[in-house]
Amino acid sequence: MAQRHLDPTDPTAGAVTGDALAAYLRAQATEFLRALRLHRETGGGAASGAEGSVDAARALRRSARRVSGSLHTFRPLLDPAWSEEIRPELAWLSGTLGLEHAYEARLERLLLALHRLSGTALFPAQAAQAEADGAPRAATAATENGGGPARTAVPERGNLTVGAAKAGALLERQLTLARTRAHSTALQALGSARFHAVADKVAVLASEVPLTPAAPGTGLRPLAAAAEERLTDAVTALPLLTAGHPYNAEALVHGLSADPSPHPQDGPWHQVRLLLRLHRYAREVLNGGDAPADGRLLAAGRALNRHRDASEAAGAAAQAARTPRIAPATAYALGVLHADQRHEVEAARFAFQQAWQLQTVDAP
Repeated sequence: MAQRHLDPTDPTAGAVTGDALAAYLRAQATEFLRALRLHRETGGGAASGAEGSVDAARALRRSARRVSGSLHTFRPLLDPAWSEEIRPELAWLSGTLGLEHAYEARLERLLLALHRLSGTALFPAQAAQAEADGAPRAATAATENGGGPARTAVPERGNLTVGAAKAGALLERQLTLARTRAHSTALQALGSARFHAVADKVAVLASEVPLTPAAPGTGLRPLAAAAEERLTDAVTALPLLTAGHPYNAEALVHGLSADPSPHPQDGPWHQVRLLLRLHRYAREVLNGGDAPADGRLLAAGRALNRHRDASEAAGAAAQAARTPRIAPATAYALGVLHADQRHEVEAARFAFQQAWQLQTVDAP
């Protein structure tokens, strides 16, 4: 597949040097400190889900990712000991703060998918009522049409309806517990000596960036181009021909097996998502923190985010299906849900392929 550089590398373009990197890192460090102050002002530890606290945590993650990613891409221009010390700490912080939102979004995605597949009410209060009513009520509802002519329920959907409410309730219990634990972990992290050490380093970064002596006069474009090249190489290694088909049966082979490890096909796609993010951050550095919007790049990123979400949701459904002593109907509903999310994974891969091909169509 031909490759098209997503960011201009015209040697006649204005030089962008280490001074621009320093300005970008100072700006992101300032954003980090502003978000931290907002988090404290909104009482981030008081209650889960407070809007101001959620926004502040999101801003903390955003700036931490950008600083960490820029340190990775432009590490030859930075003091190596300092860079290698702070970069994994920022990655730890970003990952820790993101878990609660990830579990919340995963639960919502799975409950909505169960509702779409079965036609049952699957949010916690509704699921409890569905469990109390039992299968006969669900079967009756499937043949009612608001006073109009009766409809015959599809047998497969009827079987799914029997276990869908209990499957939803099981997922709600498991993922709400995981979310609660993630919230507690985030609060503990934000109060830990480890976090305070990170915050102190970021505070210093807001005023003083530890560049190498040669960095202020060194151009950034070759390092940004290398980040782009790593991305295009990783995309080239993806099975895009397989992703061009609407259904990839091989992707279901490991579905509900006893092996809890991530699906073996997903790893390279997750890696491309990370490399795409690094490429975006490099573009921001080259453009002074305000990279021009690239619709095709955004579409590719959205497809990869969708891929990640569906992959993790499928894993959660598979894990729930391994719960001991669940009813066969519940396991069946979870199996259908797992297959549905793996289909979503394939659809996201296809969407990424379409977006990426748009970026290569006018390549030389």
